[in-house]
Formats: sequence, structure tokens, C-alpha cells
Amino acid sequence: MESQDKILIVDDTAMFCELNSVFLARFGAVITASSGEAALELIRSERPSIIVTDLHMPGMGGDALCREVRRDPDLAGSPVIILIPSDCAADRARAVRAGANDIVAKPISRMALVESVSRLLRSPNRSGLARVELETDVRIRAAGIEAWGLISNLSRGGIFVEADAVMPSETEVELEFELPEADLPLHSTARVIWARQGDPQGPRSGMGLQFLAIDREASQQIDSFVFERARQAAPEHSTRSSSAA
Repeated sequence: MESQDKILIVDDTAMFCELNSVFLARFGAVITASSGEAALELIRSERPSIIVTDLHMPGMGGDALCREVRRDPDLAGSPVIILIPSDCAADRARAVRAGANDIVAKPISRMALVESVSRLLRSPNRSGLARVELETDVRIRAAGIEAWGLISNLSRGGIFVEADAVMPSETEVELEFELPEADLPLHSTARVIWARQGDPQGPRSGMGLQFLAIDREASQQIDSFVFERARQAAPEHSTRSSSAA
């Protein structure tokens, strides 16, 4: 018999713990903690399959808890979802820098939380975000330098940019780009996660960028765009898989 997944919910407000427990009970046994300190003890003793934590709590907040998990070699691979205030771009950057696998904004959408937990539990490496193809220009600014690149794919967490010049890993940049059929450009800060130098006979130079501070409206536009494109691509992928079989 397969062992049941454990989902740990961490929030200092009992009502939110109970509400999120109802949302996530379908995925396994739900355990709760009312503080980051108590959660860390439970993580070490219960080894939950996934951790859902509020960012703002007295004492150890969700970002500090996530950092503690990442520092422990036995726990570092545990998926962590951090819940943030929906209108605070700086809080999103805090959660990303702490090492969150995903970020869900408050007020909590049941669908968004369920989708995030489901995806992380079923992903082989428990970290992947849905990614869709896209071709649109992006303006990149860093340390007074401005450059242009081409976004070739997009996820809720970041972009891959093809560019003639790449920046070192951990460089923080400002981005400006437009989604197809959008009225206004989107703005975000981001961090270079990895970079590759191009080859005349191979792929063009490029960078993987992770979104940091991004406002609520831009985040919602990206979420909707990725969801819709991924939904449209799903039947095609299913048909190809069936044909291959």
C-alpha cells in the first residue's frame, strides 16, 4: 500500500489553517502549525510531502522557515508554497529569494492553491512550473546598462530570454515586455538563474530569469496567459502522445 502524502499548512490564523485544510484534504493527511518554529519541528519529525506557509507570522515568518528548510540537507528538496499579500511586489521578491517553489497570493483562490499543490506533488522533481512558448521582445536594464532580448518561453515564475549578450548568474535586472494582445507593458525585477554562451553552429546565447518583485496586475496577466496557452496546448499534446503510443 502506498504511503499517504502529508500536507503541512502553517498560519498563525486558525481560520486560514482550517480553510486551507478543507481545500487540500483530497491530497492526503493535513497537519497544521501556528508558527514557523512549531512548523520546523513538525517538518523534521513528520517529513511532509509539501509545505504551505503564510509569509507574515509573528516570530519566524514563511520566508525564514523556507530558508531553514533549504539549509538542511535532509529537507532541502521539500516543496514549499508561500502565501503572500496579493498587492505586495516586495513580498513576492522575499518569497522567491527564500527559495519558494511557488507563490500564491491572498485572498486565496481555491483553484490556484489546489493547482499548485497538485502540480508539485505529481512533478518528478516537485519543482516544475507550467511553461509556454512565446516570442516577444523584452527590454533588460541592469546597473545603468540597457539591452534587448527575445522571450522564447514564459512561466508564472520567470522567462527564458535569447540575447546576444548574457549577464552573470545572480545579476538582478529590470524587465519590460508585453504579452500578445495586452494594452500595456509589464514591469518586473528578476534574477539571472543561469546563462549560456551561444555557438555559431548551436543555440543562441540566452538566460533563464526568475521574477522577483512583480505587481498584482502583471502577475495576474501572466497567470492567465500561461493557463490559457497551456490549456490550449494540452489536447494537442494528448493527441501526439496517443499517436506515438
